[in-house]
Amino acid sequence: MSEHLYCCPICDNELRLESRSFRCGNNHSFDQAKEGYVNLLPVQHKHSKDPGDNKDMVNARRTFLESGFYQPLRDHLVELYQKLGNHGPVLDAGCGEGYYTNAHKTADNQVFGVDIAKNAVRIAAKKYKDCHFSVGSIAKLPFSEQKFSWLYSIYAPIKAEEFSRILSDHGYLVTVTPGEDHLWQLKSLIYQTPKKHNIDKQELSGFTLVKEERLNYEMTFEKTEQSLSLLAMTPFAFKTSDALFTALEQTQPFHCVADFMIRVYQKA
Repeated sequence: MSEHLYCCPICDNELRLESRSFRCGNNHSFDQAKEGYVNLLPVQHKHSKDPGDNKDMVNARRTFLESGFYQPLRDHLVELYQKLGNHGPVLDAGCGEGYYTNAHKTADNQVFGVDIAKNAVRIAAKKYKDCHFSVGSIAKLPFSEQKFSWLYSIYAPIKAEEFSRILSDHGYLVTVTPGEDHLWQLKSLIYQTPKKHNIDKQELSGFTLVKEERLNYEMTFEKTEQSLSLLAMTPFAFKTSDALFTALEQTQPFHCVADFMIRVYQKA
């Protein structure tokens, strides 16, 4: 059953679901929220009162993703899963609002999403009832060892040792990081001398790189609101100015490149 994949974030024992509460043998208990997710991030593991992306950034990303601008990335990830995955349990580590998580759900698999931002997990759990969502830290994932066959990390911290712990033998890890030209046009409006992203591959202990691909395409924003939602969901939002808002309003349609590095690793 799905709840047997969770482990207690305090003592690492298996969690079982009893009357909407996940409980371990040491009687640590975590209530299931009305939306269906479970908060497995103990207060002692938090570095702030409300860790992760704030509510405005979460809502902006949700609006942007639901507009379909990153659907080519989502479709490509699902295609990789269908070709390579052995269709055991799937984990989206850093799932946000569940946009990519739900796309991997089939009639025969279990799909989990975990994120440190409770605002995002609440949205995901409310919308995607067929997946299992939890609030938790990627640095200490609330799952038992070797339970997943497919794990992906999209613009999230990559913790090789922890990912290796929960992946089964020969399981796959898929990472998505910015390509060198990602959002170049937006960066050019913000910085006088914008820099390209570093695309050097990361050596992950315990994993072998089996595939590396680049997905690059142009997005066209016909409305200012679409451009602003893109800006609001990125770290660039903290560098906004009246001049930048004016530039986006005056540049319609706004053309911007999406550029992703997709790497598939297999647990050695």
